[in-house]
Amino acid sequence: MFKNYFTTAFRNFWRNKTFSVINVLGLSIGISASLIIFLIVQFEMSYDKVETDGNHIYRVVMDMKFNGNDGHSPAMVAPLSSAIQREITGVEATVPVMQFQGDATAKVSIEKEGSSKPTVFKKQPDIVFTNPKYFSLLPYKWIAGSPESSLKNPFNVVLTESRVKQYFPSTNINDVIGKQIKYNDDFTAIVSGVVKDLNARTSFDGIEFISFATIAQTHLQDDFMMNKWDDWMGYSHLYVKLSKDAKDANVQSQLNHLFVKYNKNANKDAANYIHLHLQPLNDIHFNSLYASFDGRIAHKPTLYGLLAVAAFLLILACINFINLTTANAASRAKEIGIRKTMGSSKKQLIFQFLGETFLFTIAACVISFLIAPLLLKMFADFIPPGLNFQPFNQPNIFLFLLALAIVVSFLSGLYPAFILSGYKPVKVLKNQSFSFSNETRHAWIRKTLTVSQFVIAQFFVIATVMVSKQINYSLNADMGFRKDAIVSFGLPRQDTIASHRSVLLNEVKTIPGVQMASRAFLTPADEGLAYTDISYAGAANDNKESVQLRWGDSNYLKLFNIKILAGRNVDESDTIKEFLINETYSKALGFKRPQDAIGKLLDYNNMKLPIVGVIHDFNEQSFHVPVGPLVFAGFDDRSYIIHVLLQSQNGNNSSWSNTIAQIQKAYHQFYPDEDFTYNFLDDTIAKFYESEQHTASLLSWATGLSILISCLGLLGLVMYTINTRTKEIGIRKILGATVTNIISILSKDFVQLVLIAFVIATPIAWWATYKWLQDFAYKINMSWWVFALCGFSMLMIALITLSIQTIKAALSNPVKSLRTE
Repeated sequence: MFKNYFTTAFRNFWRNKTFSVINVLGLSIGISASLIIFLIVQFEMSYDKVETDGNHIYRVVMDMKFNGNDGHSPAMVAPLSSAIQREITGVEATVPVMQFQGDATAKVSIEKEGSSKPTVFKKQPDIVFTNPKYFSLLPYKWIAGSPESSLKNPFNVVLTESRVKQYFPSTNINDVIGKQIKYNDDFTAIVSGVVKDLNARTSFDGIEFISFATIAQTHLQDDFMMNKWDDWMGYSHLYVKLSKDAKDANVQSQLNHLFVKYNKNANKDAANYIHLHLQPLNDIHFNSLYASFDGRIAHKPTLYGLLAVAAFLLILACINFINLTTANAASRAKEIGIRKTMGSSKKQLIFQFLGETFLFTIAACVISFLIAPLLLKMFADFIPPGLNFQPFNQPNIFLFLLALAIVVSFLSGLYPAFILSGYKPVKVLKNQSFSFSNETRHAWIRKTLTVSQFVIAQFFVIATVMVSKQINYSLNADMGFRKDAIVSFGLPRQDTIASHRSVLLNEVKTIPGVQMASRAFLTPADEGLAYTDISYAGAANDNKESVQLRWGDSNYLKLFNIKILAGRNVDESDTIKEFLINETYSKALGFKRPQDAIGKLLDYNNMKLPIVGVIHDFNEQSFHVPVGPLVFAGFDDRSYIIHVLLQSQNGNNSSWSNTIAQIQKAYHQFYPDEDFTYNFLDDTIAKFYESEQHTASLLSWATGLSILISCLGLLGLVMYTINTRTKEIGIRKILGATVTNIISILSKDFVQLVLIAFVIATPIAWWATYKWLQDFAYKINMSWWVFALCGFSMLMIALITLSIQTIKAALSNPVKSLRTE
């Protein structure tokens, strides 16, 4: 019986090649998108599943308020970990995790036997300082050493197997114990243990572990602020594992009482406080409020959005299948009538048609499976690092495809199966079955489904255009400073010879292709933020501790073309002696005109320093955030970044490359052992909107696929309509109908459906894009013509799709069509 079902299904597939290809292609698109999205979502959702008793593990984070301005940080004050062990109940394990300052990397030197020169790894990542309890949180397998003793003493280090192979490639793993490793030319640690690589997706990303007790025995004691309760290092994190019977709310309350005990200003008032918060382990990978400097955050709404896109594409494909199958029903009416006459039951026919649908879906799944690696390469920018397509190591992929095939077959095939199996054999054999052209009682369902397809497609079109417009506006709008042709590079902070920085700056200025150079702090708009404690006694709201700080030499404002509205530029100095303030800060301090701020004194670091000028506002962050109060100082001592304005390329693409190569040569004259890295300012600004650009790209793909699927369905329906109206078209042409008349008659109903879809999609798309734009402080206007243009474009695409067949039908020879009938 089943063999007969599949034989019939294959014959039907082969007999109706065009409709079969359209159906399989539509289903393949939907299933391929769903498979890739499934891999992404599964990958992200599988984070932090390997930890032992993960539901009892928390990261201690900070929620802050400074003058009513909210702030959040994953960093933690260093002395809290030891205080918890002494004074807090309900905590089973306290695990501090710290990394080296700067970029969280370290210079690692390994002595080589028989060589006087060590092997040097300049910037080794994923090195952490922690205690033995770290290994109680994760299921590490020990090759050498033990979790209880390997990190107990100062100057001990535990390596993962991969690090052992990197540092000691020719040494047996068991012989690594006792080997010495030097860090940053500061201290030497002895290898006391080796563990297998975890190879799991987790927020604990260390692969080289130095004993926490080492910090107290080195200058890192001061660098890591181990005894400071009112300051902290960005790479200082703290994890706790609660006892089985402990309540997180109770432990959190104890933590805050302990924090206030040692930091009296932690709970100053309702507008100025720091509260400690226990962040569940399963929230770390998804919560951007507490994002680490080097951590990658997955955005749950984006993942849910991807699932919605996959669902929409699958729905479009299913609608195509239903429409084409029911529209083509008349061609199989006699077959069904004969089968019923020969004794087939309705149940048997339903199973037969569902089997045919399952065959289509399996074919689509096979195609999707085969092209998945190619799609992962195409969408490499959107694929999380570490995601690989390894189906034979990931049985969930086969289970997902099987489940998808069953669900899609059921959704796509159930309605057509009931329609086809419901024919009355007597009426069918008397040619009284329905057809599309007769507007049967089922036609409105096909129309509704077609409208639904184009509602989804037009929603994607409008959303894509609006998102792209906002991104284009954000990247190209005037931010209040020059951002083109500016490149910046950092100088080593460990260089104690200040003259090196000044001489290098002068060297850079003399390089052909350099228009101007400045030594300063951050660029006007930067991913990093620097706030300073500053106030003005005469203001009702002094914005204390919420004022951004920039500093640099006298060329800084000229290089970035930042205008001075009143007063003068700052004088260069080894210390901060005077300030420029921006318009926003001037107004916040109560000055009606920029000139009124000149000469007023600001309280800074127990000093009263004058305001010597007011500068034009510029966006120091992305357009998500409004311009805030900012001060600028002529401070030289801590200016470790050189900003360079390059001369115009004049059509020569290699000129900037040559100039940067010369800058790099000058840099290495002073710092031969350091890596030269640089960034263009416009690239830095583009990174502000990396997430939005990914969203726009995904929307573009979703739009293209939804239009393709919708047009495939439209093409199939119009082909069937023309086939069933061949005789009518011939008679109309004989009676004098023109080609235009025929095209209009055939296209009218479909054009109406597209227009109805536009009317439905427009308010939905308007609401969605309006809500999305609320995340921007500076945004585009939602112009009516954008919606009209999108609707017109969709109509043109539909007409072009229709014209592929309608023009051909209108130009056909009526005599031939009537003979065929």
